[in-house]
Amino acid sequence: MDADLTAAYDRCRELHRRHGRTYYLATRLLPAWKRRHVHALYGFTRYADEIVDRTEDLPPAARAARLREWSDRFVAGLHGQPVDDPLLPAVLHTIAVFDLDRVDFASFLRSMAMDLTVTSYPSYDDLLDYMEGSAAAIGTMMLPILGSSDPVAARKPARQLGLAFQLTNFIRDVAEDLDRGRTYLPDEDLARFDVTRGDLLAARTAGRATPSIRALIEYEVTRAQAHYLAAAPGIPLLAPASQACMRTAYALYGGILDEVAAQDYDVFAGRARVPQRRRMAVAARALLTPAGTPPAVPGPALQPALVA
Repeated sequence: MDADLTAAYDRCRELHRRHGRTYYLATRLLPAWKRRHVHALYGFTRYADEIVDRTEDLPPAARAARLREWSDRFVAGLHGQPVDDPLLPAVLHTIAVFDLDRVDFASFLRSMAMDLTVTSYPSYDDLLDYMEGSAAAIGTMMLPILGSSDPVAARKPARQLGLAFQLTNFIRDVAEDLDRGRTYLPDEDLARFDVTRGDLLAARTAGRATPSIRALIEYEVTRAQAHYLAAAPGIPLLAPASQACMRTAYALYGGILDEVAAQDYDVFAGRARVPQRRRMAVAARALLTPAGTPPAVPGPALQPALVA
């Protein structure tokens, strides 16, 4: 591997280590040769996200131009053109090694562009359209790297796991997203619980949620749990060497829902975090769990009507 490619993989790993603590811990349970490819995908998604979310001092048109310029460099690299970029060589190498579906990457970039103009989603179907690229596509990007005994059967659970992780982030980060002018809780859900965006902003200022907001968040937790339930059958289908990693990620992301519930669904009282001791225990338990064992669905007990 040449020096530039090695440096690109190192850059992706550093982005992952710094910004993706939960998934980075889980990735350490993968065989060493797979880790760099997971880091590359994380680096790709994180860098695009930073263009959208870490350049807020720029007007939307300038941020869109930056994302478009970077996307064009990526597409040029896919077509074999030389790419002058600190991390794209690693991404392009990973895509080539595993023959990853380019459509997933186009879908992801489309969703990132939506974040520059879309500030709310009328319905859950509308949010799912966004998450097709921001979450489900990442599940299918990852699947060839993780390996599977039945890739066709594992595809839908992999996509469901991407949705579960994304919804968990949306639930935990309601306050942060409000600061960026966005709401990822569907408008129809807010109306169902008689909550307005103004109510969310007031709760952000007060540092505590109203009973109606807590009921809304509890509803969103059950929705996320339904995705975890749909994703669970996919983990035993992964290559045995990848199962501890994904079992850990599944339990730790799901553990955020446990922490939200422990806060009485008040996501404004503080950022829900899985304690370090539990994180280490989950990773150790995953290593000791026999391959083929399905994971336990996180969070409070699900009612049958919520997962039908």
